[in-house]
Amino acid sequence: MSQRIDYTKTSPTGVKALGGVYTYVAQCGLENTLVELVNLRVSQINGCAYCLDMHTRDLLKKGLSPVKLALAQVWEEAGEVFTAREKAALSWAETVTRVSETHVPDEAFAAASAVFEDKELADLTMAIGLINAYNRLAISFRNVPQEAQKP
Repeated sequence: MSQRIDYTKTSPTGVKALGGVYTYVAQCGLENTLVELVNLRVSQINGCAYCLDMHTRDLLKKGLSPVKLALAQVWEEAGEVFTAREKAALSWAETVTRVSETHVPDEAFAAASAVFEDKELADLTMAIGLINAYNRLAISFRNVPQEAQKP
C-alpha cells in the first residue's frame, strides 16, 4: 500500500484547523487516556490501520495493559476491565460513530449523560468527530501505518 496524497502538504491550512480542534480536546479536561481509548475504538470501527497503529502505541506508552488494549473491541463483554466512565465513553463513541445507523437514540444520550457532565459530553463528542475525520483522511489517502514503514 502506498500513500495516495500527503494531505498535510497539499492542504496545510485544513490540517492546521483540525489541529486546533485536537489542541482543544487535549486541554478540555477529559482524561487523555480516555480520549485515546475512544480514538482506538473509533479507529477499530472505521478500520483505520494508520490510526490503530498510532493509538495502540500511544496507549501502551501511557501504561495501558496489552490485555485491556486487546479487549477494547469487545469492551461490553470484558466485565470489570473497563471503568464505568470508560464504558460510557466507548458506548457513546460507538453510537456517534455509527450515526447513520443509530441516529444516536435518546437511551444512548441518557446513559452518557448519567456519567458525563454536559461540557464533558460535548467535548467527548467533539473528540469522536475529530477522530472520525482523521480516520476518513487516513483511509481515503492510504496513510501507511508506522509498523508497515519498517524495513
